[in-house]
Amino acid sequence: MISNQILQNTIDGLKGITRIDLCIIDVEGKVLAATFPEADKYMEPALAFVESPADSQVVNGYQFFKVFDDHQLEYILLANGDSDDVYMVGKIASFQIQNLLVAYKERFDKDNFIKNLLLDNLLLVDIYNRAKKLHIDTEVRRVVFIVETNRDKDGNELERIRGIFGGKTKDFVTAVDEKNIIVVKEVGENEGYEEMNKTAEVIVNLFRSDSDSDVHVAYGTIVGEIKEVSRSYKEARMALDVGKIFFEEKDVIAYSTLGIGRLIYQLPIPLCKMFIKEIFDGKSPDEFDEETLTTINKFFENSLNVSETSRQLYIHRNTLVYRLDKLQKATGLDLRVFEDAITFKIALMVVKYMKYMESLDY
Repeated sequence: MISNQILQNTIDGLKGITRIDLCIIDVEGKVLAATFPEADKYMEPALAFVESPADSQVVNGYQFFKVFDDHQLEYILLANGDSDDVYMVGKIASFQIQNLLVAYKERFDKDNFIKNLLLDNLLLVDIYNRAKKLHIDTEVRRVVFIVETNRDKDGNELERIRGIFGGKTKDFVTAVDEKNIIVVKEVGENEGYEEMNKTAEVIVNLFRSDSDSDVHVAYGTIVGEIKEVSRSYKEARMALDVGKIFFEEKDVIAYSTLGIGRLIYQLPIPLCKMFIKEIFDGKSPDEFDEETLTTINKFFENSLNVSETSRQLYIHRNTLVYRLDKLQKATGLDLRVFEDAITFKIALMVVKYMKYMESLDY
């Protein structure tokens, strides 16, 4: 976590004060910094010391000390000599390095790294450098889930979701705002969107028993490199917003299923108003009565099939034809013609989008 240069500068400074040679070796036996040239010959004793239950011991005239980071062994520190003074210097050096670990932990903390990665706050070179220091694989498949709750997080929601993914060290659960919880999940080679949908359902079911909890889960596309994780996050965020407009009945929405909705979502409102005015001569397609709107929606659901639509509406086929003819006279669009049906469908979606955006302004 701390760069080798920082470690070297630290022990060089300590040697300048104490005149005692020091060396730092990692738990894999690699020399990271040293003030004397023959440090390599202490790699094997250092590895043996890693397995030892002792926190310090003397080997071949050197004091060995363990340096921990939050109860996890990070480094072995060597101090040249076996006197009490050398022992004291070694303890001071260990304490100094331990404080450095704490100071640098926040800077290179995984949670902090993931947040900055999602928000595009890192340069490309920093992404790979920090990922390497944090031992995060850079070339594995990942996908981003956004979990939105209808209440401010009290910490409980975050912990409950961490309970699902917490045991998997390669998945990350974090939060970037008050209501959204982010899950960056590693995806296996044989896993696809079907498995991602099941994961999203597991998250929704986690909160389904809460009577006052309204939870929606959205996820982006699966990406192959760590630098693309922010794209999956942006896609998930768009899926969450578009889902509220066009798929309000769904608790789980995937970016890959948004269809034309994601295009409409990016249209400027003035252009939408112009489109509605041109198509319907100033009227709005949602001004029709409930019966007409139900007929239109059911007709679209059945792929413009008159017979199936009339059957599902429990009306005679001629009654449906009459309603469609009436609609054609009012709008100039014949929904039995594919091109007119597409125009009308898009118009309905545009109106829905406009109403949603207007609701955000209040």
